Amino acid sequence: MSAAFSRQDMIKQETPAREGERDGRTRMIKAAETLARLDQRPAYSPIVVAGLVRLLDFTVATAVGFLLHHLYVVPAVGFDIAYAFVIPAIAGLAMLAFEAVDVTHVGAFRQPVSQGLKLAGAWTIVFLATLAVIFFAKLDGVFSRVWLASWFVAGFLGLLVERGLVALVVRRLTAIGRLERRTVVVGGGEPAEKLLKDLAAQRHSDVRIIGVFDDRSDDRAPDVVAGYPKLGSVDDLVEFARYTRVDLVIFALPISAEQRLLAMLRKLWVLPIDIRLSAHTAKLQFRPRSYSYIGDVPVLDVFDRPIADWGVVVKWAFDKIVGALALAALSPVLALVAIAVRLDSRGPVFFKQKRYGFNNELIEVYKFRSMYVDQLDAGAARLVTRDDPRVTRVGRFIRKTSLDELPQLINVVFKGDLSLVGPRPHAVHAKAADRQYDEVVDGYFARHRVRPGITGWAQVNGWRGETDTPEKIQRRVEHDLYYIENWSLAFDVYILMITPFALIKADNAY
Repeated sequence: MSAAFSRQDMIKQETPAREGERDGRTRMIKAAETLARLDQRPAYSPIVVAGLVRLLDFTVATAVGFLLHHLYVVPAVGFDIAYAFVIPAIAGLAMLAFEAVDVTHVGAFRQPVSQGLKLAGAWTIVFLATLAVIFFAKLDGVFSRVWLASWFVAGFLGLLVERGLVALVVRRLTAIGRLERRTVVVGGGEPAEKLLKDLAAQRHSDVRIIGVFDDRSDDRAPDVVAGYPKLGSVDDLVEFARYTRVDLVIFALPISAEQRLLAMLRKLWVLPIDIRLSAHTAKLQFRPRSYSYIGDVPVLDVFDRPIADWGVVVKWAFDKIVGALALAALSPVLALVAIAVRLDSRGPVFFKQKRYGFNNELIEVYKFRSMYVDQLDAGAARLVTRDDPRVTRVGRFIRKTSLDELPQLINVVFKGDLSLVGPRPHAVHAKAADRQYDEVVDGYFARHRVRPGITGWAQVNGWRGETDTPEKIQRRVEHDLYYIENWSLAFDVYILMITPFALIKADNAY
């Protein structure tokens, strides 16, 4: 467990009134410490996994069709262009049939044998439909019946083998926790107990309950609820989620407890997690389309993580591809700046600084050194101001033009702890008017729900450089939160395109 997540983090500075409270608190701490040692790697999105398997199904079906065409049809009559259209069309129709019989989700992938019958039925229906079209359209002389029959048999066998391999991979990923949503329940008493039992009864669910958090400390909040340990209060949950992976929070509280819910949500919305409100015991009924479901359990969506599922894949690919191209294209500029820094003053070319990254984790970003080596301020305890004597001659130019930030492409391409576009990562001890940023802006840490970036919406709108007043950091955070709530790939491209023009107009970076 991380040293930062210690007993002192979870034990409040108070004297327990009873020995039993002390023992209960100790048990909660031990349970939380055990859970925090679990594999911290992020889970794979079931939606992405299902999409990749659909693509694999299509590829296998299409490949078998073309292979048999090459082996049987081409030697007899040569290549027939009609097959090039029909094979992908039949394979695509098969994908729709698989979707209709519900064999394209992670739960189905874990059961290749039982789901094989559904797969066989869907595959057969597709080929029967194909035969009907060929018959009624009088195309029986166009397509080889031997080829079609061979594709029906070989294609199904190929799909069975592929699904068997997928099952092995999915089971392995499930066993190591990469295909499960680590879930905590907030609340106690009968509602939480019923929710926990209903979730545990779900077959083939990706939800893994790791514990319960409850602000109450009386007999309504026992140490164990439905077999799951109580791990602390909502304040403890915020700290807990910083040091171990939590994917989903479900509130087992009545909708009528409005003030209590709002107070808890104010604390939790800064975390990059999905938050749901259990609705299975609510007397107030909404229209069916108002609910989402975890298995058969209805919930109301409160907060979603800003970038999820295919969005994560798209942003990752964009960062890696565009970042690598930018690194290659700008390598001459990087080399020239490095030479200038080295000739201007003694000391290393690069400067590494600890900053806050995704989910408030500490990352180390690279910059060109812009200060004299004996006056470096790794924690940014003192803001750089106009004509700051700590800044070198070259440093003044590269800071003004943001050329000192270019080495952060290394963070994007190789380390993966920065994105090209996102909220700018702030130094650990950065301040506005002698106050830490999180003391100035309520909900400041909500900007850490996505990976930070080299440039961002706040920067291209002029909110970069010195933050000597509370208003400046407030406006910067407002723009960061707007970006998070409105993210899209097109938005990232737009910000990158206008960044050079924003740098030209900037007059508050020193």
